[in-house]
Amino acid sequence: MQFEVEAKFLNANHDDVRAKLRKFDAVCEQPMRLMRRVMLDYPDSRFQKNNQSQRLRVRDEGDKVTVTYKASNETNYAHEVETTVGSFDEMLKLFRAIGLVEYSFQESKRETWHFGEVEVVLDEWPWLNPYIEIEGPTEAAIMTAAEKLGFSWHEAEFGSVDTAYRKQYPGMTKQESIGDLREVRFGTPLPEYLKDRQKP
Repeated sequence: MQFEVEAKFLNANHDDVRAKLRKFDAVCEQPMRLMRRVMLDYPDSRFQKNNQSQRLRVRDEGDKVTVTYKASNETNYAHEVETTVGSFDEMLKLFRAIGLVEYSFQESKRETWHFGEVEVVLDEWPWLNPYIEIEGPTEAAIMTAAEKLGFSWHEAEFGSVDTAYRKQYPGMTKQESIGDLREVRFGTPLPEYLKDRQKP
């Protein structure tokens, strides 16, 4: 398994971040594009019942399709196995054929920049304030990049996108996930699930 080191900085102004990235001669590798993903589980829902500490997804990233398995641990970071595949739809057919089930369809938007040793992504999700994620080989490299972009390390958040949703919807518990929703799509009204969790 690969060890993934990444940190999120919430409520980010993407235009300001872009301006700073350009100032430091960072390279935009992929402009903002729509991404779609399907989350999968065993029929006994073992991933969902285990606080989403394990996740399996198929994601159409616009320029490629990836299959990713992530397993969280007691640290701030996660172990992951990821590979590219030829077809989003055919990969889902394969997983269905071996008995896995789909439990959540999710849309997001992402813009990807290469900045020195790190990758900076500008993320947008339905019903969520924009944020950025910095991924790199070491925590020190991420800290350096964050400081250059005007973010304080004590503001860093770690974990899946659920971390960002829980900050904005503080009524969500650690046992709850945006993946509890069957569909997470742009252009749809705020679901009752999140309305009920806007306050703790």
